[in-house]
Amino acid sequence: MKRVETIKEKKLFNNIIKEGKFKKNNLFVIYYKEREDENIKYGIAISNKVGHAHLRNLLKRRTRSIIDNNRNLFKKGFNYIIMIRKTANEATYENMYKALTSLLEK
Repeated sequence: MKRVETIKEKKLFNNIIKEGKFKKNNLFVIYYKEREDENIKYGIAISNKVGHAHLRNLLKRRTRSIIDNNRNLFKKGFNYIIMIRKTANEATYENMYKALTSLLEK
């Protein structure tokens, strides 16, 4: 994931979560909202309750890897916020991959 493609602003994060639509399963919640242009931007959020920093960073790295490998599943012209749930800390990479790709295909 390139730096240009990430969402960092808290105001934009909150706007997408409040006004956007969402899909969820036991590992992820994906909020999405349409943009004016054809670019795609991503944001990843994870709660401090999930675990220590090294575990949260591991889950974010895995999620970024899944996003990079499946760019074709994201619709152009949308912003996405991917929230990682607490149950993801027990999941393997393969389980995370299946869960996220199945959500994106819906």
